[in-house]
Amino acid sequence: MATSSSFKTHQLSFSRVIDAYSSHENEVQAYLNSCKIDNSEFEVYLRCFKYEEILELWAKSKSDKIYQLLKTYDLCGFSGVLGPKRAQGDYQIPEGFYHIDRFNPKSAFHLSLGLNYPNTSDKILSNKQKPGGDIFIHGGCQTIGCMPVSDEWIEELYVYCVEARNSGQENIPVHVFPFKMDFENTLTIQGFYPELESEFAFWDDIRSGYTLFEMNRILPKVQFNTDGSHIFK
Repeated sequence: MATSSSFKTHQLSFSRVIDAYSSHENEVQAYLNSCKIDNSEFEVYLRCFKYEEILELWAKSKSDKIYQLLKTYDLCGFSGVLGPKRAQGDYQIPEGFYHIDRFNPKSAFHLSLGLNYPNTSDKILSNKQKPGGDIFIHGGCQTIGCMPVSDEWIEELYVYCVEARNSGQENIPVHVFPFKMDFENTLTIQGFYPELESEFAFWDDIRSGYTLFEMNRILPKVQFNTDGSHIFK
């Protein structure tokens, strides 16, 4: 397995990553310092809300337990409707608990960060033969089931994630929710979309993970039951 420092060195062998660092590295480092986050040893967490069409960047020093919200990026493109991804070609953005499993410095969409879709829950609940795949956070503003944030902002986000990986974070969590899942908002959204009633039980399941983080800004540990539902600790 490549060390963190060799990972960054490898990433900086690509022209788009060099350009991203040239444009954003100093600002990223200064902003981490201003938030009192150790820029040599920190972790990041990404959280997306489909209905609000935003992607949040959270971070903390490794010695801290509680995450801080650093940035909120607008999604500049959207496909599908509320509800999880369940099959190849359904145009859906997934919903659930993922992590970044690929850094793509030569993406067709400038730069991209790949999600480990399908996760364990998806493999149980989605189409067994063709669940789909290749879900990314990326540049540009075109999408079929991905989360685009424009070329400018994927450069900044990419730098944050490379730096976190370089400081030793092997697993960068990405949690994707249909909407901000506080109780009142859940009732409101369900009232707006009665045709999505088949998704309400799944939403109630993942809402527990949302609520735990909202309560204490500490990421819950996520495990999976054999029926595809979640266990949060």
